[in-house]
Amino acid sequence: MESFASLIRQRRSTRKFTSELLTPEQVEAIMKAALMAPSSKQSTPWQFVLVEDKEMLQKLSETRQNGSAFLAGCALAVVVMAAPMVSDAWIEDASIAAIYMQLQAEDLGLGSCWCQIHGRQRPDDSEAQDYVRQLLDIPYQLEVLCIVGIGNKDQVRKPFDDAHLQWEKISMGKYQMPKNNDKEESKE
Repeated sequence: MESFASLIRQRRSTRKFTSELLTPEQVEAIMKAALMAPSSKQSTPWQFVLVEDKEMLQKLSETRQNGSAFLAGCALAVVVMAAPMVSDAWIEDASIAAIYMQLQAEDLGLGSCWCQIHGRQRPDDSEAQDYVRQLLDIPYQLEVLCIVGIGNKDQVRKPFDDAHLQWEKISMGKYQMPKNNDKEESKE
């Protein structure tokens, strides 16, 4: 078992997947992680729709002009929704559940990528959420936050490099304006 530090270093967005399907055990482990995610006041406002059908994955890949095409090639798309009437922190709650799924996928050696839906538009300027809602018969009581595409990696990306950590964005005690980075200083 990898350490958590190693797991988060390894997890990178994967947008290219093999055609291999996920096993029922992998899907169960991913969804179990989502269902274990913490939520505000233990409200668990999230719900999920799992999509494996290639025709539906293709339709989901057309949700946005940019940023959703990878869904056509994934083995599983998990549509992450939540009920605002259940929790005023539904965005945060659903986001935590989504990242738990992504970390579990990485722990299983799988790749994943987040496709933002909430607040995004379709190529015709209609709401991306309405398109997904119509495709999957999602009731209006639920807001669609994102779609997490998961599958076996067809691309291997380098782990996150600590040299890219932006330590200047951390303040101790009280907020301090970050100092200019090297790119800005080199413009002078």
